[in-house]
Amino acid sequence: MIIRYLDYVERLEFELIQSKDEGVDVSEAEALFKIIQEKLKTQPSESLQEVALQALQSLSSKLIPPDLNQQEPNDISEIHKLLILDPSGGRMSLEMDEQAQYDAILGGWLGRAGGCLLGKPIERYHRTIIREMLESNEAWPLDNYFTQVGMPEDILEKYPWKRRWGFESLRENIQCMPEDDDLNFTMLSLLVLETYGPNFSSAELGTTWLNKLPVFEVFTAERIAYQNLLNGISPPESGTTLNPFREWIGAQIRADLWGYVCPGDPRKAAELAWRDGRVTHVRTGVYGEMFFAAVIAAAFVVKDLRRLMEIGLEQIPPKSRFAAAINFVLELPVEEMEWEDVADRLYAQFGHYHWVHTLNNAALTVAALLHGQGDYEKTITNAVMGGWDTDCNGATSGSIIGVLTGAKALPAKWIDPLKNQVRSSLGGFDNSKFTDLAQRTLAMSIGMQADQDSSVIAGSDDF
Repeated sequence: MIIRYLDYVERLEFELIQSKDEGVDVSEAEALFKIIQEKLKTQPSESLQEVALQALQSLSSKLIPPDLNQQEPNDISEIHKLLILDPSGGRMSLEMDEQAQYDAILGGWLGRAGGCLLGKPIERYHRTIIREMLESNEAWPLDNYFTQVGMPEDILEKYPWKRRWGFESLRENIQCMPEDDDLNFTMLSLLVLETYGPNFSSAELGTTWLNKLPVFEVFTAERIAYQNLLNGISPPESGTTLNPFREWIGAQIRADLWGYVCPGDPRKAAELAWRDGRVTHVRTGVYGEMFFAAVIAAAFVVKDLRRLMEIGLEQIPPKSRFAAAINFVLELPVEEMEWEDVADRLYAQFGHYHWVHTLNNAALTVAALLHGQGDYEKTITNAVMGGWDTDCNGATSGSIIGVLTGAKALPAKWIDPLKNQVRSSLGGFDNSKFTDLAQRTLAMSIGMQADQDSSVIAGSDDF
């Protein structure tokens, strides 16, 4: 039986792209893959798995160019050597009482869910398709959850809703927040903290995945890491072994909880995110999670969106491809441009990446935040109209604005349909209330703030 993302032929195809992006010579493997493609015309994929595996192993054994390793290290201590770090630890003064902190955390949870739900039905579609769908029932530009009411039958046949909970995410069908990996991972991170405390190891996090998370609720890099963990391959090798999706968006969507529990402490949030990200990803993949965790942590204190992005960059190697992507956005006068013009620039620069890659989606999310200027609706609709990984980008951007404004300021139009409830196949979390999740998050945050010693995390192999 061939399982999606674990298929060696599929992995080889994407490893060619990934390795080439890292500067590795893939010519020999490319020639072999062309032979495999020809054979697929007459042979079943099962018969070619061993050949593809051998090619994948050979390609994965090639050394990464030294310059890339120097500019984009994976170890946290090596990352820190490239940064200008505040000797005080980078903490900001948090001028919030517990009630205000709870409102910001709840805002993050609800803002994340609303943005995710908005993008869920049309995840993966190019922005031109999304516009065609919306214009077909006079709903462009987007200003509410998707609906198929008034949408022509030929459009619905041409562009079906996402198979997994897409239909349930339409405006006329919403009963709560349906299951989504963007929420599952946020809840799972909370469970890791509650179980192991802030000094959890990457291995303990991986064990929690195996105990609580069904394998078919994880995708791309996460599914491969899950298999590696089952085979006894520990982090960080769980994220690097035969994993061509190691720089895709999967780690980036796991950033939020680390920011929620580290208010005003972006360095600590980024370090917790690093411990999480290395289970499944490397370099760009991990940097995406570190960046957004730091941004969310800083959003409890800093309200200027451009400054928040700069704070996120302070935790990322400055010569990395990820930093270059974010700086590309920051160099644009995004706030003064029409959103479609911004999207045009992003697609011209990043359109060659897969729709699940980190770089294009991170750049789009940052642009949506800057253009939205703190307006929740404008931000999440920008992120979703931009296409690519729509539910992830809506979720991340919505989470950041939710922390900035607090739950009380979020528009009822987007929050009331959630009915304070989220569905999940994650053990012990189905039908959770967002208010309860926020209270549990607040409890962890307060405990971590009281434990000042946990704010400096050593960069060793013991994580």
